[in-house]
Amino acid sequence: MSGYVGDVIPFSYDGRIWLFYLLDERLDEPTGMPWALVSTTDFVEYVDHGVVLPAGDRDAVDFDCYTGSVIADGSQLHLFYTGHNPRRGDADGSFQVVCHAVSEGDPTRWTKLPDLTFGAPDGYVPQDWRDPFVYRVAPDQPWQMVLAARYADRPDRRCGVVARLTSTDLEQWTLARPLWEPHRYITQECPDVFQWGDWWYLVYSEFSDAFQTRYRISRDPDGPWLAPARDTVDGRAFYAAKSVEHNDRRFFIGWIPTKQDGAWQWAGDLAVLEAHQEDDGTLAFTLPEELRASYADVQQVSLKPVDGAATEPGQGAIDRYAAWMADPIPADCLVELTVDVAPGTQSLGLLLHASADGEQATVIRLEPQQNRVVLDTWPRGRTGPAQWQVDGDIPHAVDLERPCPLPPGRHTLQVLLRGTTGQAILDNRVALSFRCDDPGPRHVGFFVTDGSAEVVSFIANS
Repeated sequence: MSGYVGDVIPFSYDGRIWLFYLLDERLDEPTGMPWALVSTTDFVEYVDHGVVLPAGDRDAVDFDCYTGSVIADGSQLHLFYTGHNPRRGDADGSFQVVCHAVSEGDPTRWTKLPDLTFGAPDGYVPQDWRDPFVYRVAPDQPWQMVLAARYADRPDRRCGVVARLTSTDLEQWTLARPLWEPHRYITQECPDVFQWGDWWYLVYSEFSDAFQTRYRISRDPDGPWLAPARDTVDGRAFYAAKSVEHNDRRFFIGWIPTKQDGAWQWAGDLAVLEAHQEDDGTLAFTLPEELRASYADVQQVSLKPVDGAATEPGQGAIDRYAAWMADPIPADCLVELTVDVAPGTQSLGLLLHASADGEQATVIRLEPQQNRVVLDTWPRGRTGPAQWQVDGDIPHAVDLERPCPLPPGRHTLQVLLRGTTGQAILDNRVALSFRCDDPGPRHVGFFVTDGSAEVVSFIANS
């Protein structure tokens, strides 16, 4: 397929993970948005099934087939999706409706059921009635559908609500009490609900305070929905993530957006994280083991001092900045750095896409005093010709900052590099995805500022 990956709708069925996604072809003359499909068993090898849910014609309510969900009910499969047509609506915008398609057990073949289409009921904004997610809390309970919705006649930034309907036959739906009313967002896109052990999870993506996928936890499927200490899946560059359980494991699949002139765009490259559950219900995120194992050609990274550095990497930087650089690495590889960080160290981290002297680089910086990992680049932009006129008041890419515990001691940073995209994983807990439009040179390095950190291991797997 040719195009970009938008919202991914994962579905585990018949021993495979089926990844439906919104296909953004970015044509000069839009012809509607269809659902395309790839499938996998390991997130390493994929089968491309092409477009499986075509966009409707010019005047159809589903000219654009937007996000939804797929479920199995016995031998029959049901696909719920959002219908949208920019030519249908009023002065406030175009309407969104819930649409339905079925399949006799084949995820690649679907029949649309236009008679079952329905829009927002009274009291809800008809322009935001989307992303239907269907599930049951128990096999003997009615089906539930949650949607990204907005109350009418409420403050615009706080009218978002996770609307809910129920059904016994997957055809007729009855409005029920909303699942969550946070009074915080414009709306909560791509809702996703699942149970894991004693905890229930509500996952959603928001674009009010930040463009991020967040989650809430509860002991009850009806809430209350509480914020864990780390309530985000990733940063700005891993959006609209939805999850799937497969072989007793939980995977989150989102997309890393493309960029144009420094601005994030809608849709991009598919990306996956595997979740692990901590005792308090908080989720930790890492790369699937199968994906990591696919990078089997191990190369030890040999570092040489370049800037205020002692011979041994990580030493001799007690009161300064010091860097150690290595030879270029492949554009597609998995970098793994393990360090022992001394108490009081201000910052340390990886230099990627770097020049030989480390002066130009994509920087993944660990800041123990702030308990965060950030993404930075150097050189930054300039605001004028004088040497002091640089974007030094922008300390890092603020939309990619990730909170994480960084006590003194051993920490491991893994970074999966694929062309212009990257996924950094700290201590198999915290994820930071990113994109560099112009990666530049391929040197890799290590640095430390005002402190010391011993490099225990530094390898690049291709």
